[in-house]
Amino acid sequence: MFPDRIETERLRLERLCHENVDVFELYESFARRHADAPDEVFEHVPQTPYRTMKDAHDQLEDAEERWEDTDGAEYAVRPKAGEDGAGELAGMTVLTCQWERRTGQLGLLLGKPFWGRGYSGERARALMELAFDRLDLELVTAGHNDGNEKSRRAIETYIEAHGGQYDGVLRNWVPMDGEVADLHRYTVTRAQYDEAVREK
Repeated sequence: MFPDRIETERLRLERLCHENVDVFELYESFARRHADAPDEVFEHVPQTPYRTMKDAHDQLEDAEERWEDTDGAEYAVRPKAGEDGAGELAGMTVLTCQWERRTGQLGLLLGKPFWGRGYSGERARALMELAFDRLDLELVTAGHNDGNEKSRRAIETYIEAHGGQYDGVLRNWVPMDGEVADLHRYTVTRAQYDEAVREK
């Protein structure tokens, strides 16, 4: 149902699975003692840096299970040739499918060396195309925790580019290691997306 690989101008999205991502590479990229500034990377996401190799292994297993159950498509994000860090594991992205609501939810975890390059918007465009054109969903959502200014700017940019809108704050929405954060939610409808694509 989901494509194993998606190509954008600067990125290669590959299915997050044991075949495409070595567990050691995943661990090295996002373990507390290895990752570049992991506290900043994980500050506003409902995940913590890996404590053990098994944590990384389990994440790959969970991604494979969700893929097979068609609950969501998770991808490793790798810059293409010509980009700084070409071929490296830059991060992970997901399109979670809420079929009963005809809704796709975007998520992204990106290593700090890859911040500020516009990768968030580029992979969001690709996943919106997947959601609307291939999976026939009616709505795509994105969100950021209260206080996450970098994500706010990135999300506002790509949501606006696709005709979407800011919906508001969902209070006490994201469990965060002992606390619950407020979530700022944005949406793009199929009609908004289609109109924005026609205008380009």
